[in-house]
Amino acid sequence: MRPDTPAENVDHTAEAARLERTADLYPEDAEALLLQAAAHLELSGDRPAATALYDHLLSSRTDLEDPYLVRALKASNLWEYGHEAEARAIIDGVRAAAPRDPAPWVIVAEALESHDELEAAQETFTEGARVLLTDVDEPPYSTHPLLFGRHRVRRMLGLAHDEWDTVADLLHSSPVSLDELHDPKRVWSLGSDNPAELAAEISRLRAELGTFREALSRPFPVAVLHWPQEELAELLAGYPTLAGEYPSHEEHLTTIEGSLRELAASGTPNLGIVTGTVPSYEAFAASEMSSPGEADLLPQYATTLAARGRAVEWPPQRGAVCWCGSGRGYLACHGA
Repeated sequence: MRPDTPAENVDHTAEAARLERTADLYPEDAEALLLQAAAHLELSGDRPAATALYDHLLSSRTDLEDPYLVRALKASNLWEYGHEAEARAIIDGVRAAAPRDPAPWVIVAEALESHDELEAAQETFTEGARVLLTDVDEPPYSTHPLLFGRHRVRRMLGLAHDEWDTVADLLHSSPVSLDELHDPKRVWSLGSDNPAELAAEISRLRAELGTFREALSRPFPVAVLHWPQEELAELLAGYPTLAGEYPSHEEHLTTIEGSLRELAASGTPNLGIVTGTVPSYEAFAASEMSSPGEADLLPQYATTLAARGRAVEWPPQRGAVCWCGSGRGYLACHGA
């Protein structure tokens, strides 16, 4: 989750410096930490320094987990301090690459929207939906902002509802409909002298704030812990007390898929999988002053990995390989 606290309440420059120091200590988390640091620099007003961090990540010898996200954030930042041509070029590159993650699509589309490029924003939202949601029965939680943003821009353009707008309406859980929240005429009611209009707008704003709070309360997925076969063998050899949790690797994989399907059936959104390693787990146990052989520590470890941005979305996007590491497509493997 990117910070959004006003600069007068937080020393964003100091926080960015702290995150950069932390990234040096934990290189495996450097990408997530430096993106947070860049966000703080943007909020502090030092946009050139934020661009320098994005460039540092993009020039890193280490493969990034989400290079298109970094490029999208860089483009959005550049445009805010006058580098429109470069920002547009990066946005065109992100769109051409057609990333399988919804976040870059949302960021570049919102950058276009914020600069009154509504037609281009609508096209970008639609391209992202086409890439990620074609032939998908249930849009994953992470794609909801893509559909909501598309609905908002199309409403501003006065376009008629289509199938994806209807899906966005169905996914929207607020008591105030998306059509009402995204009504372009809402701005006029803010200057109205009519108490009824003002009361209605306050109601809409409360509903919108409730939606934002709900999203912020779930900044990372509800994640299930996955051990690759070699890691699980090493874990059980070192801590045999965990054998009751993992009778076999095959059963472990089956349990993961079953647990996630049960959570999805119960209505739990934003699900994911985190992959553990024995050294990481031992370090976590030491930080908690506990023994790695304690089974109660496993869900805490999974939550910590998810909070550090290590979760992979479940179910995988259409056409993606299975989360288990088999190399086969999800629908031909555990998604069958």
